[in-house]
Amino acid sequence: MPRSTVSVVDLFSIGIGPSSSHTVGPIRAANQFVEDLGALPARVRVELRGSLAATGIGHGTDRAVLLGLVGWTPLTISSDVRPLPGEAIPASGTVEGPAGSIEYEIVFDPTPVPQHPNCLIFDAWDEQSNQVASRVEFFSIGGGFILDSAGIKAKGQKAAIFSAQGTPTVPFAFHSGEELLTICEAHGLSIAQVMRANEEALHGWDKLRLHLDEVWNVMQECVSKGVKSEGVLPGGLNVTRRAPRLYRLLTAECESSTSRGLDAMEWVNLYALAVNEENAAHGQVVTAPTNGAAGIIPAVMHYCRDFTDDFTIERAREFLLTAGAIGVIIRNNASISGAEVGCQGEVGSASAMAAAGMCAFLGGSPQQVENAAEIALEHNLGLTCDPVGGLVQVPCIERNAIGAVKAINGARLAKLGDGTNIVALDDVVETMAATGRDMNTKYKETSMGGLAVQLGMPVNITEC
Repeated sequence: MPRSTVSVVDLFSIGIGPSSSHTVGPIRAANQFVEDLGALPARVRVELRGSLAATGIGHGTDRAVLLGLVGWTPLTISSDVRPLPGEAIPASGTVEGPAGSIEYEIVFDPTPVPQHPNCLIFDAWDEQSNQVASRVEFFSIGGGFILDSAGIKAKGQKAAIFSAQGTPTVPFAFHSGEELLTICEAHGLSIAQVMRANEEALHGWDKLRLHLDEVWNVMQECVSKGVKSEGVLPGGLNVTRRAPRLYRLLTAECESSTSRGLDAMEWVNLYALAVNEENAAHGQVVTAPTNGAAGIIPAVMHYCRDFTDDFTIERAREFLLTAGAIGVIIRNNASISGAEVGCQGEVGSASAMAAAGMCAFLGGSPQQVENAAEIALEHNLGLTCDPVGGLVQVPCIERNAIGAVKAINGARLAKLGDGTNIVALDDVVETMAATGRDMNTKYKETSMGGLAVQLGMPVNITEC
């Protein structure tokens, strides 16, 4: 059976909030649909199924897919492109973009299809009203990754999932944590070195280096913007941004404090809140590995930068490569999609990745790094995805702050140990997948259970 080749270039992508599966994935699906047609159709009908319908308005899925049809991409779209984030979008109308204009009809059907909870179905007609596409399916499987009908069938058969770059041979193919550790031991390599060798085979060093550096730069810019942007987040919950006030408080305390480490965890909270408030405002973020969990890895990297020594750009690359290896393992053997396995697949995965990256930065062995990821993921098992009002705000923003602190604690606990543990990362990943299968659908990004119902907030709040 072939092995999957998932690249950190795909895993850490730069896009727009608020959701990788509900915003970035649908943009890419719409892009791919038009590209496959070979020309912009005159009219398109889009059917959003399952979780994409249940929380699609709050996640901006309708806006994303319509703008994707007319040529906008996750890298080119911005929050000032019409329809604006928060604008009510009619069920039918006309949309314009770089590729031209089309008539559209968009349908929300929360009934899931059997293959995956995030499905988009396209029909299209030309200027003469001839149907040029019928019931073309795409699936947004988490982290901005998409699959067509053939791809989702292969995934269901546990065959390979390949990135858009194809399937070149990599020197150190691995599918599990156990295989990764065996490679590290056999060749005397760190996890980051294994990943770098594989990524260089896929992309070459120059492209890899530029991408990793851009990812770290965007993460830093996102924090910088988030701590300065005041206001209320869109969507109808009237959630006020907290990062600017927290930044002012911490800055004032630092000026009067003689101990830089005294406020470390408060700063970690700030970093995570800043990123996820930007995400909730439909700003530019790094999918790491999803938008709903986009604040965790940046928060831990900022902690390493600001509260430890020698966090250089080279060490930032090492952090991302190490974190990426853990992300590949989780994605291969479980899921990073909240709609598929709940928030354990999003915040849990990001926390495990961040813990691994930090442990490697602290000088941890491959065994200690694997242990750090295991600790962080283990203590997110069973975490539900129940966004209030279908928005990536409550409890999502705070959950990133907690996940970042868990990652730091996991990294430090693992670094203090000798790398041996009763429960291996692979065991926890398998348990996470099983837990996700057993989890009731109402706790998997549908806003039909949990906090979303407890607080009495209706699903599909119209953004205003």
